[in-house]
Amino acid sequence: MNRKSPELSIRQIAHYIDGREVAGASGRHSDVFDPALGNVAAQVALASVEEVDAAVAAARRAFPAWSETPPLKRARILFAFKALLDAHADEFAELITREHGKVFSDAKGEVTRGIEVVEFACAAPHLLKGQYSDQIGGGIDNFSLRQPLGVVAGITPFNFPFMVPLWMIPVALACGNTFVLKPSERDPSPSLLMAKLLKQAGLPDGVFNVVHGDKTAVDALIEHPEVVALSFVGSTPIAEYIYSHGTARGKRVQALGGAKNHLIVMPDADLDQAVDALIGAAYGSAGERCMAISVAVAVGDVADRLVDKLVPRIESLKIGSGLDASIEMGPLVTAAHREKVVGYIDAGVAEGAKLVVDGRGHVVAGHENGFFLGGTLFDHVTPEMKIHREEIFGPVLGIVRVPDFASAVELINAHEFGNGVSCYTSDGGVARAFARQIKCGMVGINVPIPVPMAWHSFGGWKRSLFGDAHIYGEEGVRFYTRYKSVMQRWPDSIAKGAQFTMPVAH
Repeated sequence: MNRKSPELSIRQIAHYIDGREVAGASGRHSDVFDPALGNVAAQVALASVEEVDAAVAAARRAFPAWSETPPLKRARILFAFKALLDAHADEFAELITREHGKVFSDAKGEVTRGIEVVEFACAAPHLLKGQYSDQIGGGIDNFSLRQPLGVVAGITPFNFPFMVPLWMIPVALACGNTFVLKPSERDPSPSLLMAKLLKQAGLPDGVFNVVHGDKTAVDALIEHPEVVALSFVGSTPIAEYIYSHGTARGKRVQALGGAKNHLIVMPDADLDQAVDALIGAAYGSAGERCMAISVAVAVGDVADRLVDKLVPRIESLKIGSGLDASIEMGPLVTAAHREKVVGYIDAGVAEGAKLVVDGRGHVVAGHENGFFLGGTLFDHVTPEMKIHREEIFGPVLGIVRVPDFASAVELINAHEFGNGVSCYTSDGGVARAFARQIKCGMVGINVPIPVPMAWHSFGGWKRSLFGDAHIYGEEGVRFYTRYKSVMQRWPDSIAKGAQFTMPVAH
């Protein structure tokens, strides 16, 4: 909801430009909710084109000095930033829980995974090393450099308001770029705390900036001629939009889109382990993860046994405020998103899937206005159903029954998304075949959510990724730098007369 005249009693969340908080001047704001209570907790400013321009201008001014700062000095600032993140980890987790809704322990896990990318980026002097070849021709040496791009921007989703920005920011800064972040307007507070801690760590003003906003801010970043690269994580339609419009303007773009992650349960799988995996991966964070498992592919005769074990676990999920340490699943992020997920459950019923556990209408005592939805389970889902084709992003698990392993692989490979996938089996041959044959970017063998560690890279295939570069890790370093090859020879080694051939070794 946008309001031109926000109530003065509501906390106001500002932009962060050139080293200081800047109150929104556009007159537009968006409500930030406490999803467990269902009330408005704050209002965040929505940036105008002029405010985006101001952030980009600050980043542009800061770029020459920051890009010439030795990588070791940049790394030392990141080391200090990492220490501050550790010290404020609980504060970040509480901000995430209050604005997103995920349980506190899950939020702490998000914080840990974000900090790991900062740790990776602290190796900037090593990551940015080039290569050197001596005497490749007559007195000629050849070496390579990796140099920063300039002003880069990140557009990040609501479901990981701390971790996903840190997939981008530390790597981009370590490489010598300056950064403009457009976080989700649904849970914007962690980004402001990050900005303040970066300054406290010694980052010069203007190197990192935050502008909150909606499509106006996104389009302004896409269209701005000084923004040379865009990183995005979110839904496939927006990923495709940013990729197509950004690349049409000559920008470098990595845009990670939606997912429909499957978990194959083979007849020889340890069924208790598989059920544990499905409960955590399908209902953790109320299913609001791009790596959530939303489809269990039951192979052969395992389906009935799988359903029998899943039902009591789903029905006994502890649902409530994420600040309660005993809770396993919190609310969805907004009332609108909850209604969207309810719409998918309605569609599954209408299309003939068997609704085994119905989470609609779930009410938490003391939090009657919260955005809660109970865990939901469908059986006998078929590939053409909407609940199988589309990303639900809620606590809804569907079971598809297939006769054999080959059918399971074919089902997954035929889907438009190819983000993450998992297979539970005790057969090494099946596991190896699965890892080689499946058309997804991230694969788990008896691991339900195979999110790569910081020194690897995250990304999917097919319509789960637009662009060539996965995010963070060495792929991130390549994305945020330009490769330059240099050949050099000094006058005393230059032969007399014009040379009409390519230099070759003699």
